[in-house]
This record gives sequence, structure tokens and C-alpha cells, in this order.
Amino acid sequence: MVSLVIDRRFRGPPNSGNGGYVCGCLARHVAGDAEVTLRAPPPLERPLDILTASDGAIELRENDKLLATASATRIDARDIPGVSYEAAEEAVARTPYDEQTHDLPACFVCGPARGHGDGLRIFAGPLQAGAVPGKPVVFAASWIPHGSLSGDDGYVAPEFVWAALDCPTGYCSVGARHLGLKGNETALLGRMAARIDRRPRPGDRCVVTAWPTGREGRKLFAESALLSSEQEVLAMARTTWLLVDRQVQLGATT
Repeated sequence: MVSLVIDRRFRGPPNSGNGGYVCGCLARHVAGDAEVTLRAPPPLERPLDILTASDGAIELRENDKLLATASATRIDARDIPGVSYEAAEEAVARTPYDEQTHDLPACFVCGPARGHGDGLRIFAGPLQAGAVPGKPVVFAASWIPHGSLSGDDGYVAPEFVWAALDCPTGYCSVGARHLGLKGNETALLGRMAARIDRRPRPGDRCVVTAWPTGREGRKLFAESALLSSEQEVLAMARTTWLLVDRQVQLGATT
């Protein structure tokens, strides 16, 4: 039986794994593009079972509790905005959250309380200083992967590519004023699908860009892409976020 133990380093909320990282770990067991649905917060530092269900889906379980499912899907590149590394650096300066205002300041991906080489420190911000009424806002962040993210082949491990594509979609979703959001809502990743065409090496200058694509009640939809410094698309993702109570986000209730 294959097992997964989520190290505390890879947390999102204080006591559960970062959604994108967990999705990426499970997607390793799916050939090609994968879609992962998170059904319960994956706990930290406890053995979790990775199983194949009768329908071929990959399941993440703790004893009899289903935490996540993964299956093959197809993602096609479409309307991915090109963003230069310099423009992404400028967008970081406009990120809406700091260590005092961030809901999860210790998040592995976007937490400002995480140090260099510990967290990914991807701080997405709007590309334009002023939002255009009624139109979605594209967010972007510059990112140079740390050496600790390297896989055995010398490239950034796939689960960290998934993680990098995750949180920026949450930023742009909650920031979607044209969809009725105020920017102070709390949300959790519910589903993520991703395609990786090429993984960067640690030390490469990269850009992560994300944009909202819609809303259905408490479901927020967004897409993201990982670009090289030459604006080549390396990977892409689509996500569904769920608006939740703050205590649910922290894992105090379910």
C-alpha cells in the first residue's frame, strides 16, 4: 500500500496540507493531466493511504475517511495572458495581503510569514493598479524556485508546480469585484486540475499568472499558468474555490 505523510512545512491552514501541494502529490499517481477534488482537510504528519478505487480513481484516505480523489482529465491552453517577469515583479508590490492582513500567513505557497527557502513566497497582485469596472482582474507574481524544490531529475518536483499554480487563483477569485466579491471573504480550494508541459529548474525566473473565470453561489472559478521568463507556458491549471466561514478555513469546524 502506498502512503503519504504531509510534512508540516507543506501546510496551508495551520493543521492541514496546502491544497495545491496535496493535489500535486495525488496527481503523481495519474497519467497525464489530472483533476483532484479535496473532500476533507488532509491532516499533517500522519500516514495517509493512497488507493485505487474500483472505478480507477485514485483516493487519498485516512482509515475509512475519504480525503481526496483524483482522475485523468484534459486541459487545453486557451487565452493565457503573456506577462513579463518585470511586470510580475511590479504586480507583487500590489499584493493585497501582508503578514497582518493575510488569513493564513504561514501558508507554504503564499504565506508572508514563511522565510526564503522555506515557503514558496508567491505573492500575487493585480497587473494593473486600477481595476476596470465589470472586468476580471489578472493577477501575477514573480517566482524563482528554491533548490529545496528540486526532484531527482534536477527540475522542480511536480507537486510544487501544482502548489505554485494554486494560491494565485484564490487571490484573484476573492479579488473578483465584478463577481460581487469584496476582497475580505475566506475561501478554501475545493478542486484543481492541472497540466504540466515542462517543469522549471530551481533558480529559473518564472511568472505565475491567474485570472477569475466565474462564480456559482459560493463556488469561485479561476485559471492560472506558470510561464518562463520568455513567457513560454510551462503549466496551467483550473480551480474551484469554496467560500467558507473563517473557522472552517482554519479547520476548527467542518
